[in-house]
This record gives sequence, C-alpha cells and structure tokens, in this order.
Amino acid sequence: MNYLSGLFGQLSEQWGIAVWILIAILIWSAVWKLIALWKSARKNHLVWFIILALVNTVGILEILYVYIFSEMKTKPKEVPKKKKRR
Repeated sequence: MNYLSGLFGQLSEQWGIAVWILIAILIWSAVWKLIALWKSARKNHLVWFIILALVNTVGILEILYVYIFSEMKTKPKEVPKKKKRR
C-alpha cells in the first residue's frame, strides 16, 4: 500500500490535485468501464468491446455507449431467399 500512496502522492503533487480526487476518478472510470464492457459483451459488439477496453476516457465514452450506442437498433442482415426449384 505504501507504493500506491507514494504513486498517488507524486501524481497529486505534479498535477495539483488532491489524492482523494484521483482515487475517486479511478473508481468512477473503472465502474463505468466494467459496465460498458459487460454490456458490449452481452450484445456481441466485438468492435465496441475492443475500443472500450483500449481507450481510457475517464468514463465518458463508456457512458455514451451504455446510454446511446448500445440502445441503437441495427438493421438485421437480410438473408437471400432461395428460389424454389420446379
């Protein structure tokens, strides 16, 4: 735990932000990322899953996915009909 407090202490000094704010941002981001990843996996949105896993936007992209992009309806792929043989 000493290493983490030292790391957060250094970051808070460099950025001029209190340690508790950094920890709150970390928790906020992690919660939204987990929700968005879970939802994208359940809906089989592989591209979204990869983007959400790799890009860190402090929860902004994750919130947009959960409330906007995951609810968009996509057109089902049309399966060509087979012609009947006589």
